[in-house]
Amino acid sequence: MFKFTNHEHIKDQYNIIMKGFKTFTPIGSKIGLILLFFALSSVAFGQSSLTSPNGVLEVTVSVKEELHLKLAYAGKTLVEDVVSDLIIDGKGSLVARSKTMSMRQFSQKHTIRVDLPTKNKEINDEYNQLTLQFRDFDLELRVYDNGCAFRYVAKLGKKEIQVVDEKLTFSPNEKTTCYLPEEKSLISHFENYFQAIPSENITTGTIANLPLLFTKVDEPSVSFTESNIYDYPHMFLQKNGSGFTSLFPKVVLKTKEQKRDRDESIEFEADYIAQTSGNRTFPWRVFMVSSSDKDIVSNNLVCQLADPLKLKDISWVKPGKVAWDWWNANNIDGVDFKSGINTETYKYYIDFAAHYGLEYIILDEGWSKTTTNVREPNPNVDVAELVSYGNQKGVGVILWSLWRPLDEDMEGILDVFKGWGVKGVKVDFIQRADQYVVNFYERMAQETAKRQLLVDFHGAFKPSGMRRAYPNIINFEGVKGLENTKWEDKIDSEHELTLPFTRMTAGVMDFTPGGLDNVHKENFMARFTRPMAMGTRAHQVAMYVVFEAPLQMLSDTPSNYYREDETTTFISGIPTIWEKTEVLDAKVSDYILVARKHGNTWYIAGMNDTTPKSFTLDFSFLDEGNYSLQVFRDGVNSDTNARDYVLEQTNVDSRTKMDIKLNISGGWVAIAKKN
Repeated sequence: MFKFTNHEHIKDQYNIIMKGFKTFTPIGSKIGLILLFFALSSVAFGQSSLTSPNGVLEVTVSVKEELHLKLAYAGKTLVEDVVSDLIIDGKGSLVARSKTMSMRQFSQKHTIRVDLPTKNKEINDEYNQLTLQFRDFDLELRVYDNGCAFRYVAKLGKKEIQVVDEKLTFSPNEKTTCYLPEEKSLISHFENYFQAIPSENITTGTIANLPLLFTKVDEPSVSFTESNIYDYPHMFLQKNGSGFTSLFPKVVLKTKEQKRDRDESIEFEADYIAQTSGNRTFPWRVFMVSSSDKDIVSNNLVCQLADPLKLKDISWVKPGKVAWDWWNANNIDGVDFKSGINTETYKYYIDFAAHYGLEYIILDEGWSKTTTNVREPNPNVDVAELVSYGNQKGVGVILWSLWRPLDEDMEGILDVFKGWGVKGVKVDFIQRADQYVVNFYERMAQETAKRQLLVDFHGAFKPSGMRRAYPNIINFEGVKGLENTKWEDKIDSEHELTLPFTRMTAGVMDFTPGGLDNVHKENFMARFTRPMAMGTRAHQVAMYVVFEAPLQMLSDTPSNYYREDETTTFISGIPTIWEKTEVLDAKVSDYILVARKHGNTWYIAGMNDTTPKSFTLDFSFLDEGNYSLQVFRDGVNSDTNARDYVLEQTNVDSRTKMDIKLNISGGWVAIAKKN
């Protein structure tokens, strides 16, 4: 579990203390806590190591002028020489100036119960922790069976400090492949293609968003990201020689006026990255380690490391599906009114949502008088009437807004929205990740929660665990999603099958699936007002199970959904909250098979790249008893006609083994209901 090197006298003291060490379980609690306190005052620290509960993952830590970490799996190095330091204005390096320390180590095993979960309702949270205690800060290191994380805890007093930099460098193993979410700037929509590039071939100076995935044949993969970010900027990485180094947005002092209402540009910035309390915890730096590709998708560390629930009442938070107008450009047909951004069209969307049991509709850009005045509706849109009409039919209304008006008058605008009776707000074009904007996210979560409103962040950075504290954060975009098919041909099956192993490891993901004009790449055309979706119909439907999103959009026009009633009925029966997830098989960018449970019903889905594949699906994940299985799969001609699908019924139980086939850019989806 824990060992010292270079200090035999310390080891002797440790062994003496261990003789009195006992394991206990508090009465009436499921938490089993093994606690060891070991204090060493005024000693120079050499090198120590901490292992995972299963003994496979080992992190070696040493403190010199900086903090040094090394990750090894089953004795083989995975990440070499992680170097970290915290630089404070007026104090310099916290690590270099802190020579006196004590150590505290304990093991924890308990169950986290997640509110509105998108992977598992209960998470086994088991780790070993080492805390290095210095005069001005603590360094907390946790090692899990599937990764490790560390963070700084400042002890510099109640006054504010200026964090000049948080230095982090690390080098992946040689000959790894990096799935690189490249950024051109720290001002970004945070919508990335994860390019698979040999790590040594990445150009020096290249900026990357997180998460960053490193893979190597016959070795565990490593994903790097962060968790529990409050009052602090998000981290980026920059290629530097053979490794990567941290890069943070600095505190913004003044922004430039822009011609467009949604553009962001910085005119003046400070020479520090955060001004914050001198007594605080800093974000967790997280290395997720996976021995197989399916374990990448199963990893919950970002959630596990995040602060628990901060809201007293979340009974009003209602996840679900939403009819979205923007992707399909309000194109409906077979009606006796002019479709567009008007009350009649949105009533049609409400009727559609009610018909299929969808919980919400979104009024996207254009509903308000102007994009910067969201206190008043467009004269053609009667929001109050739409809310009333939706209430009669059990459909809530969510309103779109740029982030700037909300930042300038958050409480006033949200009071107007609440007065109209809407259910939530979609905040768009945020495009920054500095300290001020991170605080904006939390303010939005808090102020919307006070008014029992949902918030969906678009043009947004990756999630980092804030949703665990504020479950009314119903989704994050920060993904190269289906909307991009309106202007380019890169949203293909390979990209879609990279996302569960990269972006989705950070948290929920508003990919906005549901396109029904399904084609293969050779027949694809980018059309802004009547967009297509690459891959088979079953591939598109499978996204509703594979992609984690507590608010999941139906992006196509209601007219298309009515015409494709079988497909729409099937999609409408898929929930967005999952009590249990089993990743059955997976390979990065190639395929994924996943089973998720909601209530007594299981939902199973597979997605495939451009090479047809066959699998034997083992239903041993099912509970005891018989199930009726409704299957939505690729049709025999779906390799040439991507719309071709088969809907069929059969029966299964936990002993069933079923051969299934996924066609080119294909899919397979099933709903198993207990008889």
